[in-house]
Amino acid sequence: MMAKLTTRARKALPGSSFALPGRRYPIEDRSHAQNALARVSQHGTPSEKSTVRAKVHAKYPSMGKGEMGVMGGGHHDPSHHSHGYSREQAMKNGPVKC
Repeated sequence: MMAKLTTRARKALPGSSFALPGRRYPIEDRSHAQNALARVSQHGTPSEKSTVRAKVHAKYPSMGKGEMGVMGGGHHDPSHHSHGYSREQAMKNGPVKC
């Protein structure tokens, strides 16, 4: 579980605790770094994704190397693994146990 980062604590962090300029994507601990990877994979540009991945990997060498999103699991989107169904059928039928 990710620790709550209050506004006061966020403002007190050094710039090196953020993956992108503008104090975006805090990476002060492993849970925030993992969250930064997940969020940038959803909302970042290719350049931002690359930068966040590199900064996370530099700070936490076991994280961020060739990985995006939540590591070790996460939400199962039936459209990604439709097991022979069309996207519409997969969405209608719901998750398939793999």
